[in-house]
Order: sequence, then structure tokens, then C-alpha cells
Amino acid sequence: MSDVALVEKLVDKHRDLKNEIAKVIVGQDEVVNQILLSIFSGGHSLLIGVPGLAKTLMVNTIAQALGLHFKRIQFTPDLMPSDILGAEILDENRKFKFIKGPVFTNILLADEINRTPPKTQAALLEAMQERAVTVAGHHYKLDLPYFVLATQNPIEQEGTYPLPEAQLDRFMFAINLDYPSFEEEVDVVKTTTTDELKQVDPLFSAQEISDIQKVIRRIPVPDNVVEYAVRLVGKTRPQNGAPDLIKNYVDWGAGPRASQNLIMAAKTNAAVNGKFSPDIEDVQAVAFGILRHRIIKNYKAEAEGITEEEIIRKLF
Repeated sequence: MSDVALVEKLVDKHRDLKNEIAKVIVGQDEVVNQILLSIFSGGHSLLIGVPGLAKTLMVNTIAQALGLHFKRIQFTPDLMPSDILGAEILDENRKFKFIKGPVFTNILLADEINRTPPKTQAALLEAMQERAVTVAGHHYKLDLPYFVLATQNPIEQEGTYPLPEAQLDRFMFAINLDYPSFEEEVDVVKTTTTDELKQVDPLFSAQEISDIQKVIRRIPVPDNVVEYAVRLVGKTRPQNGAPDLIKNYVDWGAGPRASQNLIMAAKTNAAVNGKFSPDIEDVQAVAFGILRHRIIKNYKAEAEGITEEEIIRKLF
């Protein structure tokens, strides 16, 4: 099948996929859209929201609709790296045998990732970047496609370990979840307080998703769009002759990985909307999710209540 035909097929299947997810998840259209963009781009996502917004249900539903294996880890202060990666044990024949941990899946939900110490957080780094883990000197490849969707509670900071910037940068998107509207919450209460179970049908296979990722990588990007993305990321850095807004409110800006993620996500956004090449509007459509966790504000921005979204919007 040609790349053009694959993109046209993706448009139809992407629409069906969102309808399938909507059977279970009420509202949150933009959140679902960004998670799907991240998955089709081959990236990871960090979901930031208060408890009770159906983050786990959303990830599980998306995994079912995509036909992928799903596992969940509840991160706690006493969680060890071996609880994520797996460990070698002595079997009945007194030979070492590797028992795979929950990281060996297609979609891994790292629930409340900031509740575990840095040593355990770092255990995910190699898996996220290399799609492989090393245990006791042995290298194990993970099944492809592989995605980490992590959640973080923004309001309860006691007993948490904030993710270091190096690990935050590994996430393609940081996605904010808001409370549902009144009408959406009424719908949620009606559908979740009965014995009716919604069945989600898988629309993809792991191989199809891998094929889509390869097609998206082959999508051509005009030079002016690449230059726009790089300039936009460059403006977030106070060291590089940045606008006064950045010099006044930002300590550190986004790195080159942000420019790469902007272009990959713009390609995917174009593809799911039936375009065969991204434009500047596609870059702007994904910029908030990709830049918000890579802009490190200073104390003045915190004191004046300036948000990352305001900074990014003014950079446009």
C-alpha cells in the first residue's frame, strides 16, 4: 500500500478510534487527541491532573481500542527498580532465570510517577529512550510499539519526588486534565452508576501502529516549517537574545529534543487531518503540550502567576 493510501486510511481509522474511545470516556477530546498524537509519533506522555479524572480508565480504554497490551504500575515510595524491570531468580535447577517485570508490555501506565524516589524513576529512562532494559548485565529488547503514559498529581506535594528536568524532557507531551463541564459530569455519573458495561473493540494491531509510525517519519516537511519550529524553541531560551518576556520570567528554555518533537507531532497532526505535509498551523496546534514542561519559570513568574501557556501563546 502506498504512503498516500496509508495516510488516507489513517484519517478514517483515527475518526473511528476516537468514536470507540468516546463509548467509555466522556469529553476530554483534546486530551485523547494529544495522547493519540503522541502514540502515532512514537512518543511518551505525562498526564497531569487531580485524582478522579479517569486517567487510568482513559489509558486502559485507549490501549484496548488500539489492540495493545496494557500494564499499570502504582508508584510508591518503597518501589524498587526491579519491581519495574524484573529480576533474576534461581529456579528449581539452580540456574538463574529472568522474570520479566511490568515494563514488558506495549503501553505502560506509570501511575503517580512522582511518588517514587529518583533511583526508581530513573529505571524507566532506558526503557523510554532505548526501548530496552539492562538487568544483571543482560540486555532485553522491549516489544514494539512501546509507550509510557505517566500520571502526576499536581496538588499533593507532600511525600513526592519531583521529576528531574532530564526525565521530563523524555516525555513528548505534558497533558493537563481539567475537570469536566457540568453536562459532561452529569453524563459521567449517569453512565458509571449502572450495571451497563461498554465494550471497546480493537481497531488496530501492534504491527499496524508500527507501520503508521514509519509512514509518518517519511512525511516530507517544508524547510520554512522546520525553521519556524526551531525558532519557536529558540525563543524560549533566555540566553539566546530572547524576547524580554522570556528574560523576565524564564530560567531555562526547551532543548533540541523539543524541536524534534514539534516536527514529529506536527507531521502526525497533519496526517490524522488528511494532509500530506505539515504547515505552521500544525506546529502551533501541538506546541502547548510539547513546550509547557520544558519551560522552567523563575520566581518572578511564580510570584506574578504567569503560566507556561501564557508564555507560549505570546511567543506565537
